[in-house]
Amino acid sequence: MRFTQADHPARPVLSAPLKRRPWRGLLLIWLAALLLDLWGIQQGPLRDWDESLVARIALELSEKSWPDLLLPTLWGEPYVNKPPGVHWLIAGLIHLWRAGAEADALPPEWLLRLAPALGSSLLSPLLGLVQWQLRPGRRADALWTAAIALTLLPLARHAHLVMLDGLQLTAIASLWLGLLLARPGRRWALAGGLLAGLATSALLLLKAPVAPAVLLGSLALRCTDGDLPRRAWRWLLFGLALGLLPGLAWHGWHLACRGEDALVMWGRQGLARVVSGIENHNGGPIPPLIQVLSGGWPWLLLWPAAIGAAWRQRRGRWGRWVLGLTTLTSLLVLPLQTQLPWYSLLLWPPFALGCGPPMAALVSGAGLERLRCGIGRIWLVIALLLLTAILISPLIPGLAPVAGIALPGCLGLLAAGLVLGFGKPGRQQRRRAAWGLVIGWSLTLLALFSTPLWNWELGEQPSIRPLLTLVSRPSRNGDLAAVPLLVEGLRGRPPSLQWYAQDPLKPRIQALSKAEKLLLVSQATSPEQTRLAQKLGPDWINRHRCALERTGEAGWHRWLCHLGPSLTDARSPLDREGSTRASHAAGDSDPG
Repeated sequence: MRFTQADHPARPVLSAPLKRRPWRGLLLIWLAALLLDLWGIQQGPLRDWDESLVARIALELSEKSWPDLLLPTLWGEPYVNKPPGVHWLIAGLIHLWRAGAEADALPPEWLLRLAPALGSSLLSPLLGLVQWQLRPGRRADALWTAAIALTLLPLARHAHLVMLDGLQLTAIASLWLGLLLARPGRRWALAGGLLAGLATSALLLLKAPVAPAVLLGSLALRCTDGDLPRRAWRWLLFGLALGLLPGLAWHGWHLACRGEDALVMWGRQGLARVVSGIENHNGGPIPPLIQVLSGGWPWLLLWPAAIGAAWRQRRGRWGRWVLGLTTLTSLLVLPLQTQLPWYSLLLWPPFALGCGPPMAALVSGAGLERLRCGIGRIWLVIALLLLTAILISPLIPGLAPVAGIALPGCLGLLAAGLVLGFGKPGRQQRRRAAWGLVIGWSLTLLALFSTPLWNWELGEQPSIRPLLTLVSRPSRNGDLAAVPLLVEGLRGRPPSLQWYAQDPLKPRIQALSKAEKLLLVSQATSPEQTRLAQKLGPDWINRHRCALERTGEAGWHRWLCHLGPSLTDARSPLDREGSTRASHAAGDSDPG
């Protein structure tokens, strides 16, 4: 496969005729991204880990005033794992929402997920604009790059979560766009540098350790273009320095206020993940490669052709940037010894930039009959397999809802496979079939986001859904509001459970020893079989002093226990458990 392009026009955007510019198409794709990213954000409770941590930190920031709101806290303790960029955005929305809400009400899930979803929706059009700079005048390349980014399940799903990574990708794409917009002349060089600097500041306020690597790698790629004179580079770097001021100022303030604790986000929560695994999230290249192979459909078949074409054009801007960005993001992700599913998201922007032009060439029919037929027939086979599964789904319990979700995408694959895989269809037929696949896949994503199925967890612990009616603050109003709450049966203290309980749920033996009552939540069938009774002995909790107060789902119960004087005796096994868990200081368990 071979593509052609003009190497370095002086003004690539302005040189294209107005009717060939992709603005209208990118606007439509952005509106589609808004719909996808906002659809279903109210579904399901906040999940562990990062959603609930981010929400709690944002809630505490929303209750602070200047300058205290500059420094994030978690349950009143300094939070030093991540900068507060996303938290500030969510805190602002919470502050506005509070004007019409009850004082002690928790913000709804949709409100907490709104800011990350809005910011993440910009990724698709931004990548289209980056492609427009790399291949000026190639409108179809820009539109297909944006369309591929729009329909990638990992990107669309992550945009629904109260996490930092979706906005991080938007900031990275903005950084690339700023550097590519810089060209000879003070105005363009300064504007491009300023945009790149502001985007890097955003990275410093999202996931700080990523910012230096992405900035330096992207600057190195921009240097290889060789189209900027020394004077333009000076203006670009000046604009970059101006844009970096907000991010550097916050880190300076953080260091001045919190001393060496401010380095945690660079060390234990940053660079340490390259050389060591955290909380059994062992790494290496295999987990992110599995994420790519499972999440890149239906566009994964274009990836080998994209890399091959980029290699053949490695002396041109597009090929050099696709290879360079793929290498840069791979070096940031693959060597990590701590791997979490969202780390592989960094690989998707270069994937979309690489696959956009091959897909555009396939649709236009630029001498790619063998590639078109091969990809079309594989899509057809996948569509037939999916269709078979859909037809037999009524016979398999639990498969029917999933089959209904997959039907639009299956029909899109079927139509695209039939048209592209056989014969010699005309250009209009190819275009309709390909965009029909985009629409069908988008409808499948909408159907998925209409259900709670999209909000799966990491599989680290049981779901907290059955517990919500037992731990939430509304269920403990009145006389029970001040009663300590002890939840058994979950590893650690899930942040999501803490969020809905509005309580850090720390094992506080001193607090319990002074309390007359205890709310004990457990799946045990009687108080005598709870972990608390087993640790403290049968005499510590008398069956007649613990009454069943409320029953939840999945076998969960809540007992109201009247504590006996023996709980104030010498150090018990519960003390030792409490001291062990106390090592999980504010945010220490944050795997993000």
